[in-house]
Amino acid sequence: MYSVVKMTQHIKNKSPLATRPLVALYCGSRAGNNPVYQEKAIQLATNLAQNGFGLVYGGASIGLMGQVADTMIAAGGEAVGVIPEFMLDYEIAHSKLTELHIVKTMHERKALMAERACAFVALPGGLGTFEEILEIATWGQLNQHQKPMMLYNVNQFYDPLIAQLDIAVNEGFLPPQHRAKLIVCEHSAHIFNALKNLDSPERFVV
Repeated sequence: MYSVVKMTQHIKNKSPLATRPLVALYCGSRAGNNPVYQEKAIQLATNLAQNGFGLVYGGASIGLMGQVADTMIAAGGEAVGVIPEFMLDYEIAHSKLTELHIVKTMHERKALMAERACAFVALPGGLGTFEEILEIATWGQLNQHQKPMMLYNVNQFYDPLIAQLDIAVNEGFLPPQHRAKLIVCEHSAHIFNALKNLDSPERFVV
């Protein structure tokens, strides 16, 4: 059974049902062409649940998003979904989450996920996934949070993005200390090393 919370402005008055620290997983509404993407997503969600973490994600029941939520719940973990009203026609909301928040806009979706998360991991995905991890990295650069941010580089998926970030550093557009905050993880063990050393504020700097 899940809790539906309508609209962001009411969320602060609602007692969260999730009790575990939540890791934000940014991932696609599609599964991808290579089975390795689904395999690694399932493995990561299982390991998160077994290590006492929960999930906060985009709230859908399809693609890698649905897979990580299904896996987290099956492994005895907690899953918090956040989905905008207008997307309910495109991404069918998951019906078995610990919490399901229905918000008005994509901005509210991203802000609530960022507020609830203790760390951020981008799995392979499309435009939305790229935008989410780069925006949260931008917020980190602007000192709005000090939470770990990771690219899960399954099947070398993020190699071109990593190269572009390095070009931005070399060309003087991205300070190297901010580039270094976006951790590249080739294996799930690298993600858990970062989570073990978790020592960041629970809330954004205000």
